Amino acid sequence: MPENNQAILETPRLLLRPMRLEDTDALLVIFSDPIVMASFGVVPFTREQMERWLQRNLDHQSQFGYGLFSVILKSEGVLIGDCGLERMELKGVAVDELGYDFRSAYWNQGFATEAASAVRDYAFQTLQRPQLISLIRVGNEASRRVAEKVGMRLVEEILRYDQPYWKYALERN
Repeated sequence: MPENNQAILETPRLLLRPMRLEDTDALLVIFSDPIVMASFGVVPFTREQMERWLQRNLDHQSQFGYGLFSVILKSEGVLIGDCGLERMELKGVAVDELGYDFRSAYWNQGFATEAASAVRDYAFQTLQRPQLISLIRVGNEASRRVAEKVGMRLVEEILRYDQPYWKYALERN
């Protein structure tokens, strides 16, 4: 990973850079929003939960050399979301999940698809990952559309933490 203050992915409207501790307040805007958290079926985060979530992601970046990026809207210079990869174990197999979370004020403008497309390309071309998955809570149609727009296909429905999820997948060509 490059230094934490430089973008490593750029799209026409977005900069994606490694997360850093100073992102806590901006990320809390996302994760304390009841509209955003309803799509996960959980209550909004407290500051303490946000700090733990961020630290877990920073630890992931250190361990694997990649993780979730902070997504900056170039025209405003503001952090509007996160998008990136999380290495996880699913049914005993290590997989890379492509995930994304955005401020509700920036939904339905193509930002999640733009960021997810850049991360998909980075995962396959730069990191040479063989496959990506996305786990989307059943009923979250907006996230489902993003997964489909970046080329993923529904492969199965699974239970995770006693909740039903759609598992989307895409193989590197």
